[in-house]
Amino acid sequence: MRNLRALIAYDGTEFFGWQRQDGFDSVQQRIEEAVSGLVGDHVVVHGAGRTDTGVHALGQVAHFHVDSALADDRLRHALNHYLPPAIVIRRLETCSDAFHARFSARGKRYLYRVATARFRPPFGRAYAHWVREPLDFAAMREGARALLGRHDFSAFASSGSPRSSNVRTVARIRWLARREGFAFVIEGDGFLYNMVRAVAGTLIDVGRARLEPAAVGRILASGDRREAGPTAPAAGLFLLRVRYDEPLFAGRDRGARGAPGLFRY
Repeated sequence: MRNLRALIAYDGTEFFGWQRQDGFDSVQQRIEEAVSGLVGDHVVVHGAGRTDTGVHALGQVAHFHVDSALADDRLRHALNHYLPPAIVIRRLETCSDAFHARFSARGKRYLYRVATARFRPPFGRAYAHWVREPLDFAAMREGARALLGRHDFSAFASSGSPRSSNVRTVARIRWLARREGFAFVIEGDGFLYNMVRAVAGTLIDVGRARLEPAAVGRILASGDRREAGPTAPAAGLFLLRVRYDEPLFAGRDRGARGAPGLFRY
């Protein structure tokens, strides 16, 4: 038996979240079925975190144990053949038995996308939250500064899975502005249930002038979820990266004929 870790991307529109649920299609279930179909044994795939229905991932990390003679790269190709088009194993590598996708994680990075246009965009509706009202970008950035650092984020957490503490550290928030949309990237040591979506809904309310920028700090201090803005839709949320102490998936991905694409590395 060897421990394998995988870097996974998936379109959350197709699934009822990451976690296996009886009667509902999930990312975890599909990967477990693909692995079990190849090795012939029941396999449990442990993810770094549970994404909800409609939430996407570019950098989910998972691990599982298999008894197989297939090399990592050949096993990855075989798994991708059996997985639905909405899930891709981007990288796969044998790792130490001590590695655990969830418990070894030291932080996560999420992106939330917003489309801004007078009319609903005809493309990509499952991958961005559409807001038709004018938004004050500078006000949103100002309000977001109150979230940086170590705080009790109870005001931005929905009731969900049990946790021992609502204290988390937000290390950085970066903004990306475009003509008909924007996104923000938030990175921290961990996130509560629906925390990023609650932050997004609150900052959008600041942009709409429903809340002043200074209100974000007061909401945070209150610890009251009712004081914050709405939970923004799942469609705009992407898990970008899970951070660990050790380097994962080092080097560029190369096939038998080199790295894909136009450029040579």
